[in-house]
Amino acid sequence: MSDIFSIDNEYIAHTYGRFPIALVSGKGAKIKDVDGKEYIDLGSGIAVNIFGIADDEWQKAVTEQLGKLQHTSNLYYTEPCAKLAELLCTRTGMKKVFYGNSGAEANECAIKAARLYSYTKYGEGRSTIITLKNSFHGRTITTLAATGQDTFHTKFGPFTEGFVYCEADNIEELNRLANENNCCAVMFEVVQGEGGIHVLSKEFVAEIDKIAKEKDLVIIVDEVQTGNGRTGKLYGYMNYDIMPDVVTTAKGIGGGLPIGLCMLGEKMKDVFTPGTHGSTFGGNPVCSAGAYSIMSRIDDKLMAEVAEKSAYIKAELEGAKGVKSVSGMGLMLGIETERSAADIIKEAMERGVLVLSAKTKVRLLPPLNIKTEDLKKAIAILKEVIGK
Repeated sequence: MSDIFSIDNEYIAHTYGRFPIALVSGKGAKIKDVDGKEYIDLGSGIAVNIFGIADDEWQKAVTEQLGKLQHTSNLYYTEPCAKLAELLCTRTGMKKVFYGNSGAEANECAIKAARLYSYTKYGEGRSTIITLKNSFHGRTITTLAATGQDTFHTKFGPFTEGFVYCEADNIEELNRLANENNCCAVMFEVVQGEGGIHVLSKEFVAEIDKIAKEKDLVIIVDEVQTGNGRTGKLYGYMNYDIMPDVVTTAKGIGGGLPIGLCMLGEKMKDVFTPGTHGSTFGGNPVCSAGAYSIMSRIDDKLMAEVAEKSAYIKAELEGAKGVKSVSGMGLMLGIETERSAADIIKEAMERGVLVLSAKTKVRLLPPLNIKTEDLKKAIAILKEVIGK
């Protein structure tokens, strides 16, 4: 293991504060390190491995496609790309899909789409996008600018202009920003993941919908982390009485391979024309085949299981020793603890449970199909660690 550490430290850019374990294999919610120690994974690669590690059906779909065609340019049609888009549009009511490789790219596409829609219909100058404070939309220069956290707006400037930031759930500020700026869109996560697992109120989301309809603003919902069954619905916005114009997603839909999607609704479906956007690897047939396998298995039965597991975790942890509060939706949960999240993450890891952080909270993003016995064991350990 020391060799892995030293090689990594020597040759890989130091952009990550890695934990001192090297993971090598696993199955489902269990994962082993190079020394053979087994962990229960309540992070699923930050909401990516939604059917766990080495999922059989996903593997079959990916390997079969690998044996046929691993890549072709977007100058040609491929079946996996077309079938996945059809499935997504059928299940969401969206009309068109643009494929990229990551959540940041999906959000870049959404920003371009909103500004292109406004430019085509209204001309120059109507380009400002309202995002929310404590949001997170990616690490490119433009998605960093869209992210409503001052800590991300340093060192890499100048940042892309045209974003203003609204306090989450502040209806008065939302209206003021919409009236004072030449806005084309509102972009938000229904549950702010990196911002501390904050769930937007239904009243606030309804106000976004109302203002957007009055002013012809594009509603962009960032479902990179909340999407693909994570909140107990296929997409997080489905917990609210709205129909977005643009929905972005990535992470869980790929099952472990890189894919990002920007889904365009009725008024946005024809905004892009040949040459206005593109991606070399977007719609890659292998990634698309894997994503089709994932998306086709997110059904009502699985969503009912997500709701049950969410209720179990909340019942175990709410009011428990050392727990201040539990927030979130479905299997995207944040635990505000009396002790530091960093200490809890470290001690849980030592006892064989992998969890994450979000701001000051311990964050849970387990596989959606985690076995009940694995979940109970992991939560019992976590509860002991938190209550020390």
